[in-house]
Amino acid sequence: MNEELVLADLVRDYLNLLGSDAPAPGGGSASAFAAAQGCALARMVCELTKGKKKYEDSQELVENASEELGSLCASLLSLMDEDTQAFNGVSEVFAMPKATEEEIFLRKTALEMALRECTKTPFRVMLLADQALQTVSTLVGRTNASAASDLGCAALNLKAAIQGAWLNVKINTGSLRDRSFAAQYEKDGEAILSRALPLADRIYEAVLGSL
Repeated sequence: MNEELVLADLVRDYLNLLGSDAPAPGGGSASAFAAAQGCALARMVCELTKGKKKYEDSQELVENASEELGSLCASLLSLMDEDTQAFNGVSEVFAMPKATEEEIFLRKTALEMALRECTKTPFRVMLLADQALQTVSTLVGRTNASAASDLGCAALNLKAAIQGAWLNVKINTGSLRDRSFAAQYEKDGEAILSRALPLADRIYEAVLGSL
């Protein structure tokens, strides 16, 4: 019970900060957290399938999936902090002086670099969430039926994470001067969307149909 109370306090503190007038953490961090939740939920389903005779044929699958999802979850939690740090990097640029031509040049250069980082981080969230979603798809119909709804929730969390991270990619690529860099990230992001979102919907429909 004490551990549960500590967890609730940590979540409450995070949500209070997220809901405050502090500009970060914001949507990027929230998207990473949603993806981490999706990984954790799917991992729970794997753990609830382990050792069950009814799912004897799925034991190797859930063992491997659980390990992969645990690793992805840890990486996504790290990206929560990275996204906040990247945003803070942009904020620091706005505080730089711009009284001379040299200062203006240095400020523009620093802003470009900071915006690149703000693009890379949510894109990595998209990549990891997509990877997790591919793993979740292999678990449908092969894991503990009593936890089927949790697997569906995992897919929904991952879908929301990908879409949320994409918005954070787009808002930054739109401000980049290097249009080649921006175009590449937009192209790669759209490729993730085109395969991941329909997959998430298929997982949801499959789970819903099994209930």
